[in-house]
Amino acid sequence: MPRLDMPESCVPEPPLRHVRQPLPHDSARLHVQGAAPYIDDLPEPRGTLHLAVGRAAVARGTIVTLDLSAVKAFPGVVAVITAADIPGANDIAPTLADEPMLAETHVIYHGQPVFAVAAETRDAARRAARLATIEIDAEPAAITIDQGLARGERVLPDYAFVEGDPGAVIAASSDQMTGTMHIGGQEHFYLEGQIALASPGESGAMLVHASTQHPSEVQEIVARVLGVPEAFVTCEIRRMGGAFGGKETQGSQWAAIAAVAARLTGRPCKLRLDRDDDMALTGKRHDFRADWSVGFDADGRITALDLMLAARCGCSADCSAGVVDRAMFHADNTYFLPAFRIDTRRVRTDTVSNTAFRGFGGPQGMLAIERVIDAIARRLGRDPLDVRKANFYSEGRHVTPYGQTVEDFSTGLALIEELERTSDYRARRAAITSFNETSPILKRGLALTPVKFGISFTLTPLNQAGALVHVYRDGSVHLNHGGTEMGQGLFQKVAQVAAEEFGIALERVRITPTSTDKVPNTAPTAASSGSDLNGMAVQIASRTIKARMAAVAAETFGVPVEDVVFRDDHVVAGNRRLEFGELAKKAHAARVSLSSTGFYKTPDLHWDRARGKGRPFFYYAWGAACSEVTIDVTTGETKVLRVDILHDVGRSLNPALDIGQIEGGFVQGMGWLTTEELVYDAAGRLLTHAPSTYKIPVSSDVPADFRVALFDDENRADTIYRSKAVGEPPLMLAISVFSAIADAVEAASPGRGVLLDAPATPEAIVTAIGPFDAATAFATLVSNATSRT
Repeated sequence: MPRLDMPESCVPEPPLRHVRQPLPHDSARLHVQGAAPYIDDLPEPRGTLHLAVGRAAVARGTIVTLDLSAVKAFPGVVAVITAADIPGANDIAPTLADEPMLAETHVIYHGQPVFAVAAETRDAARRAARLATIEIDAEPAAITIDQGLARGERVLPDYAFVEGDPGAVIAASSDQMTGTMHIGGQEHFYLEGQIALASPGESGAMLVHASTQHPSEVQEIVARVLGVPEAFVTCEIRRMGGAFGGKETQGSQWAAIAAVAARLTGRPCKLRLDRDDDMALTGKRHDFRADWSVGFDADGRITALDLMLAARCGCSADCSAGVVDRAMFHADNTYFLPAFRIDTRRVRTDTVSNTAFRGFGGPQGMLAIERVIDAIARRLGRDPLDVRKANFYSEGRHVTPYGQTVEDFSTGLALIEELERTSDYRARRAAITSFNETSPILKRGLALTPVKFGISFTLTPLNQAGALVHVYRDGSVHLNHGGTEMGQGLFQKVAQVAAEEFGIALERVRITPTSTDKVPNTAPTAASSGSDLNGMAVQIASRTIKARMAAVAAETFGVPVEDVVFRDDHVVAGNRRLEFGELAKKAHAARVSLSSTGFYKTPDLHWDRARGKGRPFFYYAWGAACSEVTIDVTTGETKVLRVDILHDVGRSLNPALDIGQIEGGFVQGMGWLTTEELVYDAAGRLLTHAPSTYKIPVSSDVPADFRVALFDDENRADTIYRSKAVGEPPLMLAISVFSAIADAVEAASPGRGVLLDAPATPEAIVTAIGPFDAATAFATLVSNATSRT
């Protein structure tokens, strides 16, 4: 017990019952039992039709002939839908009206949907869709970034951050380097593919179950293609089987097609893409080309950086404005740049529009600057970690290229130095150097890389959230908010907040599906902001109801309202206690409202894009990873031996869920940088459109020695229970694997310069190593064996 003479600020807070506890995911038991219902598991309404799309076989051209007679004649076909049948606008783009639901006269990427078939069975719809005759006058297509740059088309104007004269500073620096790096895209590979079920209602209403991170956008786009007010459309989603950004905008097209079919047929319509179609018809992580020049001093400290980032955006803008901007925002990572030009090209290509993906451009920008740091270290013969620390934000050197002051740089540096110690980095570096001197075939690499990730939507209006909370007379709580659950544990975290606020058992909080008819005008669940935004909105709503209930309790007990405490399923004032449910009954009898909305907007944000200056982020999440790898110089095969991670989540709302997000994000990032290679042919056809040709990480790829710890520090910003976002930042911890591979490549061919592109596939590693002297390697092996004998 605290002493009576202790000042109030020194009295410890009572322990939290739910928040900061390592509780399981709310659907964990259902997941492992295979009993958690996704959209394809919902009972199909009577008369449900199934849809399939007919696709263009070229990447760019004009439709000359569209003969659908054989499609319409196929048994079981009820309707065939073309652009001419759309009641409203043929537009499913989130912003610029630059992408149609169905191709009308022009084709803009290989596989673009030209028509849709509604049939009694999914098999009939798919078979019928193949019978169309589509004649297209093909035009030369730009598929790669280089082809798009040569053609000169953009989806959005070029944009840059500039400070000083970086060219002049680089020329005057004691040392300079230039380089180019190609950074590959990535398939989302969510377990549950794209799916929508649309059911027509009375008076033009439409209910859409869609696997989407952004129900409000699906509502808006479905209303647009139907030509009705948004209030006539309801979008609902209880859970997604993964999303990773691939369902932020990409789900709208399939929901729109299903809704138009439902309107035209008067029957419920369901559209589910199989894996091959899903991979071919949906956008990916943007691939980039990074061209850089850098000046630096004898200590490796950067004096100026000139960086050009060209992104393959695909056929439309989609999310490319924010994705490429965020690549710019993170092209500094944790490093101060005195003079800089960070220039961008948002390149239009004749491929499916690339889209949001975990990190939203940040990983690509961060990887570019880490390549620069590694190159400087090799030029100077210094340990890359020392060069990183020399360039780290510090006092007087802590303003970003976009004008935001990094107020907590000391947190990041302390985290890195703690991981340097706990990972035994220096001793392992020495051991690896010794190993490589006597091992001509297997080479090891080590890297410790930091992460500084800005938290907030950079489109400021998206930083808002709403919630709806009801307390029933028995003391149970109904919880709804605008966030969506895609496996990350958002619903559980927000339920923990509600239970903590009311002082009741978590089991008394009922989690309900996200629905646009309960909480309107929501932001997407993205930008790692789900818990920050929706947790605060639920807290605000809960406290509104709690204040009303506290007033009833105060009157009942005859005490001041400030003496009323909610805890352990009771309401307490002095030595008086009342069950929470009993108080709810009293409040209802007293005609006190037990329902409230909550609304939250992130404070202190401002961003002037025209000037390239402002404070776009509420705070930064920090992290670092130390990775050790082995490569086989003859085959390029890689093995990740050990990974140490220290990550900053503030005061974690749920450490178990947060560690799961860190582990999963890291492995997904490792896949992006090592094995996941997207390959298109010259016609724009995706060749890696199935697990047989596209390799995501499997359990054997996860390092056997995988150490994850949470950094002990609370968030300086006033967030929900002083926690920090955790969804996206861990993905960038995997840059340490790529840098470790590059370190091993340098050991295999010292002084050659590491020209390693991402992903670091075996082919890319062998190419980066260059010619292999088998005779010398064999002689070294024999000599080593003789010495040991």
